[in-house]
Amino acid sequence: VTGRLITESPVPALLSVAAETDTLVVGTLGLGRAAGVLVGSVSLRVAGRAPCPVVLVRAGRSAADEHLPAAPGLAPDEIPSIPYRAVVLGLDVDSACDEPIGFAFEAARRRRTELRVCHVHEPDGGAGPEGAAAAEHAVIALLRPWHEKYPDVSVATTVTEGRAGDELVRATDGAGLVVVGRRISGSRLGERLGQVAHAVVQHAECPVAVVPHD
Repeated sequence: VTGRLITESPVPALLSVAAETDTLVVGTLGLGRAAGVLVGSVSLRVAGRAPCPVVLVRAGRSAADEHLPAAPGLAPDEIPSIPYRAVVLGLDVDSACDEPIGFAFEAARRRRTELRVCHVHEPDGGAGPEGAAAAEHAVIALLRPWHEKYPDVSVATTVTEGRAGDELVRATDGAGLVVVGRRISGSRLGERLGQVAHAVVQHAECPVAVVPHD
Protein backbone atom coordinates (compact mmCIF):
# COMPACT_ATOMS: atom_id res chain seq x y z
CA VAL A 1 0.00 0.00 0.00
CA THR A 2 1.33 3.41 -0.96
CA GLY A 3 -0.08 6.89 -0.41
CA ARG A 4 0.04 10.05 -2.52
CA LEU A 5 -1.07 13.57 -1.67
CA ILE A 6 -2.17 15.38 -4.82
CA THR A 7 -2.80 19.13 -4.64
CA GLU A 8 -5.28 19.25 -7.48
CA SER A 9 -9.05 19.33 -7.98
CA PRO A 10 -10.60 15.91 -7.22
CA VAL A 11 -11.93 15.01 -10.67
CA PRO A 12 -8.75 15.82 -12.69
CA ALA A 13 -6.63 14.17 -10.00
CA LEU A 14 -8.63 10.94 -9.98
CA LEU A 15 -8.80 10.81 -13.77
CA SER A 16 -5.03 11.22 -13.90
CA VAL A 17 -4.61 8.30 -11.52
CA ALA A 18 -7.16 6.26 -13.50
CA ALA A 19 -4.98 6.55 -16.59
CA GLU A 20 -2.24 4.64 -14.76
CA THR A 21 -4.21 1.84 -13.13
CA ASP A 22 -6.39 -1.19 -13.83
CA THR A 23 -9.24 -0.29 -11.47
CA LEU A 24 -10.19 2.85 -9.56
CA VAL A 25 -12.24 2.66 -6.34
CA VAL A 26 -14.12 5.72 -5.08
CA GLY A 27 -16.43 6.23 -2.13
CA THR A 28 -19.94 7.61 -2.43
CA LEU A 29 -22.36 9.13 0.04
CA GLY A 30 -24.88 6.63 1.39
CA LEU A 31 -27.94 8.85 1.82
CA GLY A 32 -30.61 6.15 1.47
CA ARG A 33 -32.97 5.56 -1.43
CA ALA A 34 -35.55 8.03 -0.14
CA ALA A 35 -33.10 10.84 -0.82
CA GLY A 36 -33.23 10.11 -4.55
CA VAL A 37 -29.69 11.15 -5.39
CA LEU A 38 -27.18 8.92 -3.65
CA VAL A 39 -23.90 9.68 -5.38
CA GLY A 40 -21.74 12.79 -5.27
CA SER A 41 -20.96 14.73 -8.42
CA VAL A 42 -17.25 13.85 -8.20
CA SER A 43 -17.99 10.11 -8.22
CA LEU A 44 -20.43 10.44 -11.11
CA ARG A 45 -18.05 12.53 -13.20
CA VAL A 46 -15.14 10.18 -12.59
CA ALA A 47 -17.22 7.08 -13.34
CA GLY A 48 -18.44 8.70 -16.56
CA ARG A 49 -15.00 9.66 -17.84
CA ALA A 50 -12.35 7.31 -16.45
CA PRO A 51 -10.50 5.11 -18.98
CA CYS A 52 -10.46 2.17 -16.53
CA PRO A 53 -13.19 0.39 -14.55
CA VAL A 54 -14.45 2.44 -11.61
CA VAL A 55 -15.92 0.74 -8.54
CA LEU A 56 -18.20 2.94 -6.45
CA VAL A 57 -18.65 1.90 -2.82
CA ARG A 58 -21.26 3.35 -0.47
CA ALA A 59 -20.09 5.10 2.68
CA GLY A 60 -20.53 2.94 5.74
CA ARG A 61 -19.98 -0.41 4.05
CA SER A 62 -17.54 -2.83 5.66
CA ALA A 63 -15.67 -5.94 4.57
CA ALA A 64 -18.37 -8.05 6.21
CA ASP A 65 -20.98 -6.62 3.84
CA GLU A 66 -19.26 -8.35 0.91
CA HIS A 67 -20.02 -11.73 2.48
CA LEU A 68 -23.19 -13.67 3.24
CA PRO A 69 -24.64 -13.17 6.74
CA ALA A 70 -22.52 -14.77 9.44
CA ALA A 71 -23.49 -16.27 12.76
CA PRO A 72 -23.60 -13.86 15.73
CA GLY A 73 -20.35 -13.48 17.59
CA LEU A 74 -18.11 -14.20 14.61
CA ALA A 75 -14.63 -12.76 15.07
CA PRO A 76 -13.41 -10.26 12.44
CA ASP A 77 -10.58 -12.57 11.40
CA GLU A 78 -13.16 -15.23 10.53
CA ILE A 79 -15.05 -13.07 8.02
CA PRO A 80 -12.92 -14.04 4.97
CA SER A 81 -13.98 -17.67 5.44
CA ILE A 82 -17.67 -16.76 4.92
CA PRO A 83 -18.79 -17.13 1.27
CA TYR A 84 -19.04 -13.97 -0.79
CA ARG A 85 -22.34 -12.58 -2.02
CA ALA A 86 -23.11 -13.04 -5.72
CA VAL A 87 -21.85 -10.80 -8.52
CA VAL A 88 -24.51 -9.36 -10.84
CA LEU A 89 -23.86 -8.43 -14.48
CA GLY A 90 -26.23 -6.19 -16.39
CA LEU A 91 -26.06 -7.51 -19.95
CA ASP A 92 -27.39 -5.81 -23.08
CA VAL A 93 -27.22 -8.36 -25.90
CA ASP A 94 -27.62 -5.64 -28.53
CA SER A 95 -24.43 -3.87 -27.50
CA ALA A 96 -22.55 -6.45 -25.45
CA CYS A 97 -18.78 -6.08 -25.22
CA ASP A 98 -16.05 -8.20 -23.72
CA GLU A 99 -14.84 -5.72 -21.11
CA PRO A 100 -17.86 -5.70 -18.74
CA ILE A 101 -18.47 -9.43 -19.21
CA GLY A 102 -14.84 -10.30 -18.55
CA PHE A 103 -14.74 -8.03 -15.49
CA ALA A 104 -17.83 -9.73 -14.04
CA PHE A 105 -16.58 -13.27 -14.66
CA GLU A 106 -13.20 -12.45 -13.17
CA ALA A 107 -14.81 -10.83 -10.12
CA ALA A 108 -16.95 -13.95 -9.55
CA ARG A 109 -13.94 -16.21 -10.02
CA ARG A 110 -11.85 -14.29 -7.50
CA ARG A 111 -14.68 -14.38 -4.97
CA ARG A 112 -15.55 -18.02 -5.74
CA THR A 113 -19.17 -17.03 -5.92
CA GLU A 114 -22.10 -17.15 -8.33
CA LEU A 115 -22.42 -14.79 -11.28
CA ARG A 116 -25.98 -13.65 -11.98
CA VAL A 117 -26.43 -12.33 -15.50
CA CYS A 118 -29.47 -10.10 -15.94
CA HIS A 119 -30.76 -9.05 -19.36
CA VAL A 120 -33.78 -6.75 -19.59
CA HIS A 121 -35.61 -6.13 -22.84
CA GLU A 122 -38.12 -3.39 -23.42
CA PRO A 123 -41.83 -4.25 -23.90
CA ASP A 124 -42.03 -5.62 -27.42
CA GLY A 125 -45.51 -4.50 -28.41
CA GLY A 126 -47.06 -7.94 -28.57
CA ALA A 127 -44.14 -10.17 -29.52
CA GLY A 128 -44.77 -11.94 -26.22
CA PRO A 129 -43.11 -15.29 -25.54
CA GLU A 130 -41.34 -15.26 -28.89
CA GLY A 131 -39.48 -12.09 -27.96
CA ALA A 132 -38.49 -13.44 -24.57
CA ALA A 133 -37.31 -16.73 -26.11
CA ALA A 134 -35.20 -14.90 -28.68
CA ALA A 135 -33.60 -12.83 -25.91
CA GLU A 136 -32.84 -15.97 -23.88
CA HIS A 137 -31.20 -17.65 -26.87
CA ALA A 138 -29.11 -14.53 -27.51
CA VAL A 139 -27.90 -14.47 -23.90
CA ILE A 140 -27.00 -18.18 -23.98
CA ALA A 141 -25.07 -17.79 -27.23
CA LEU A 142 -23.24 -14.70 -25.99
CA LEU A 143 -22.13 -16.34 -22.75
CA ARG A 144 -21.10 -19.70 -24.25
CA PRO A 145 -17.40 -18.80 -24.80
CA TRP A 146 -17.22 -17.30 -21.31
CA HIS A 147 -18.49 -20.53 -19.78
CA GLU A 148 -15.62 -22.28 -21.55
CA LYS A 149 -13.07 -19.71 -20.33
CA TYR A 150 -14.37 -19.77 -16.74
CA PRO A 151 -15.62 -23.34 -16.21
CA ASP A 152 -15.48 -23.00 -12.42
CA VAL A 153 -17.84 -20.00 -12.29
CA SER A 154 -21.46 -20.87 -11.60
CA VAL A 155 -23.72 -18.71 -13.78
CA ALA A 156 -27.44 -18.01 -13.44
CA THR A 157 -29.19 -16.02 -16.17
CA THR A 158 -32.39 -14.00 -15.94
CA VAL A 159 -34.27 -12.45 -18.86
CA THR A 160 -37.03 -10.03 -17.92
CA GLU A 161 -39.17 -7.41 -19.60
CA GLY A 162 -39.39 -3.85 -18.35
CA ARG A 163 -37.25 -0.79 -17.76
CA ALA A 164 -33.64 -1.91 -17.69
CA GLY A 165 -32.49 0.41 -14.92
CA ASP A 166 -35.33 -0.49 -12.56
CA GLU A 167 -35.09 -4.23 -13.16
CA LEU A 168 -31.32 -4.29 -12.77
CA VAL A 169 -31.50 -2.40 -9.48
CA ARG A 170 -33.99 -5.00 -8.23
CA ALA A 171 -31.63 -7.77 -9.31
CA THR A 172 -28.88 -6.37 -7.08
CA ASP A 173 -30.81 -7.07 -3.89
CA GLY A 174 -28.49 -9.12 -1.68
CA ALA A 175 -25.60 -8.97 -4.17
CA GLY A 176 -22.00 -8.13 -3.33
CA LEU A 177 -21.19 -6.33 -6.59
CA VAL A 178 -23.01 -5.25 -9.75
CA VAL A 179 -21.20 -4.69 -13.05
CA VAL A 180 -22.49 -2.37 -15.76
CA GLY A 181 -20.91 -1.15 -18.97
CA ARG A 182 -20.26 2.40 -20.19
CA ARG A 183 -19.80 3.03 -23.87
CA ILE A 184 -16.86 5.19 -24.94
CA SER A 185 -17.24 7.33 -28.05
CA GLY A 186 -15.41 10.19 -29.69
CA SER A 187 -18.04 12.71 -28.64
CA ARG A 188 -18.84 14.28 -25.28
CA LEU A 189 -21.66 11.75 -24.93
CA GLY A 190 -18.94 9.23 -24.21
CA GLU A 191 -17.97 11.20 -21.10
CA ARG A 192 -21.06 10.44 -19.06
CA LEU A 193 -23.01 7.46 -17.83
CA GLY A 194 -25.84 5.99 -19.88
CA GLN A 195 -29.34 5.87 -18.43
CA VAL A 196 -29.08 2.30 -17.16
CA ALA A 197 -25.65 2.73 -15.58
CA HIS A 198 -26.77 6.01 -14.03
CA ALA A 199 -29.84 4.38 -12.45
CA VAL A 200 -27.78 1.53 -11.02
CA VAL A 201 -25.07 3.83 -9.66
CA GLN A 202 -27.69 6.03 -8.01
CA HIS A 203 -29.89 3.34 -6.48
CA ALA A 204 -28.07 0.02 -6.02
CA GLU A 205 -27.14 -0.65 -2.41
CA CYS A 206 -24.09 -2.80 -3.22
CA PRO A 207 -20.82 -1.60 -4.81
CA VAL A 208 -21.13 -0.81 -8.53
CA ALA A 209 -18.40 -1.43 -11.10
CA VAL A 210 -18.69 0.80 -14.17
CA VAL A 211 -16.61 -0.72 -16.97
CA PRO A 212 -15.84 1.33 -20.10
CA HIS A 213 -15.97 -0.32 -23.51
CA ASP A 214 -15.86 0.68 -27.18
